[in-house]
Amino acid sequence: MTARSRSKFIDPPIAEYALDHTSGPDEVQLDLQRITAERTGQAAGMQIGDDQAVLLEILARAIGARRAVEIGTFTGYSSLALARGMGPDGRLLCLDISEEWTAIAREHWDKADVADRIELRIGPALDALQALPLYEYFDLAFVDADKSGYGAYYDELLPRMRTGGLLMFDNTLWSGAVLDDKDDSDDTVAIRALNDRIAADPRVRAVLLPIGDGLTITQRL
Repeated sequence: MTARSRSKFIDPPIAEYALDHTSGPDEVQLDLQRITAERTGQAAGMQIGDDQAVLLEILARAIGARRAVEIGTFTGYSSLALARGMGPDGRLLCLDISEEWTAIAREHWDKADVADRIELRIGPALDALQALPLYEYFDLAFVDADKSGYGAYYDELLPRMRTGGLLMFDNTLWSGAVLDDKDDSDDTVAIRALNDRIAADPRVRAVLLPIGDGLTITQRL
């Protein structure tokens, strides 16, 4: 399997075939991947794969998203995809704690001509969400941050999603650890609990896709 995919659950030949028949990254995205690998080392594994990026772009465009929020921006690959899908009238709020990593994101948002669609706030995401006006609603939200905080992000975001809006969480299969009853680490317990909550929540319809490390898409009813 090539580095284009983060899939851990799909047979490599199938994953490769799927990627060969999926829209690929452009020069800006390829440069972002290269710079991320050079400047972040092993942390580059946090970057989503090409397949997931194009899925986020398509979903943002398909629902006509104009207000979106991302928790956990890293070097900006997912936010770039979302901003492109939202179009020039879209506004994406990015929440992250790293000035260093998001500097790479800013550089490539500029290169892709989407910087004017994105507002970056540095600091604890939960504090930023709680400081937003209660009447502020989002069409789309993507969460790829500290896994132990997933439950709190769900609590804060779901009431802020418009009817029909999409709330998405990355890494919800957690390398398969969600199936290991002996794994009681904080991150695994938090992801497992979120998965159970979403599956039982009558306020949403949800699908957990085995793309990347697991992507859960919920739609607010």
